[in-house]
Amino acid sequence: MIAATLAYDKRLDKEILTLIKSSKIDKKLNLSIKDITFYNFLADKILMICVIRHGVPYSLFDKIQNFTPFTENYWADLLDVSTKTLQRYRQDDKSFRPIQSEKIIEMAEVTKIGLEVFGDIDKLKLWLNTPSFALGKIKPIELLKDSYGKELVIGELTRINYGIFV
Repeated sequence: MIAATLAYDKRLDKEILTLIKSSKIDKKLNLSIKDITFYNFLADKILMICVIRHGVPYSLFDKIQNFTPFTENYWADLLDVSTKTLQRYRQDDKSFRPIQSEKIIEMAEVTKIGLEVFGDIDKLKLWLNTPSFALGKIKPIELLKDSYGKELVIGELTRINYGIFV
């Protein structure tokens, strides 16, 4: 499982690097390309903002979608589009609007933190789909549809990581 995750990270690294170079964000922010990985990207809020404003291309979304525990139907609902629209985005390798791009990046961020806490995508998926007492007996996945809910979920993941259980 770890080898597969690391191999997938390499594809995410390559895709984010390609986007940053092709959009010239690296020049705008005076970034050193050799230091950019997907995980570094998720730790750099300014870089994330630039990518969100540029728009996440379907090619990056596809890799993020495969990195996360979320289904295509969940993504369609989250991005407020139909699954058919997602298929058209794939065919045209279209970029998402900034509001959708922000959701995509947020879900990548939640997944990264969740994997750091649970170490396994299946355990993260189980936690996301189990009502949480600390989150008002709501399933964490239900809170991810808006930014305030996402912050609550990240806060709870952080508390779990530090062994603080409410």
